[in-house]
Amino acid sequence: MADAENTAGKQRGRPFRKGRSGNPSGKPRGTRHKTTMAVQTLLEGEAEALTRKCVELAMEGDTTALRLCMERLAPAVKSRAVNLRLPPIETAADILKAQAATIGAMANGDITPDEAVTIANVLEAKRRTIETVQMEERIARLEQQQRTNR
Repeated sequence: MADAENTAGKQRGRPFRKGRSGNPSGKPRGTRHKTTMAVQTLLEGEAEALTRKCVELAMEGDTTALRLCMERLAPAVKSRAVNLRLPPIETAADILKAQAATIGAMANGDITPDEAVTIANVLEAKRRTIETVQMEERIARLEQQQRTNR
């Protein structure tokens, strides 16, 4: 197998640039696929009859039809509102208290481990935001001091 260095000069085309399409004159954003449009045209006006037939099949014991009907009637819950008391978060140090409260709620079974991870991610984002703001404030103070010392 040839090294990348040896084959680099032989490869054709231009390298892709980040954020630029390799085919800028390609299909416009939002354009729908021809097959999708054809299927929608065929199904137009038939939704009620198809739904009725699916329900009938489900009632007769067709498990696939039953699953389809249940998925429409009671879709899987993606997430739920979490009622969790967290201490006020003003500083990065407050994040530790909020994380402890989150871990405690998970340990007590008040929230699921997945919900705890989501909350921890939100807390981490808050910590980064606090640190960024503090860094900007320190830089501004240093620049101000530098201007006054001149």
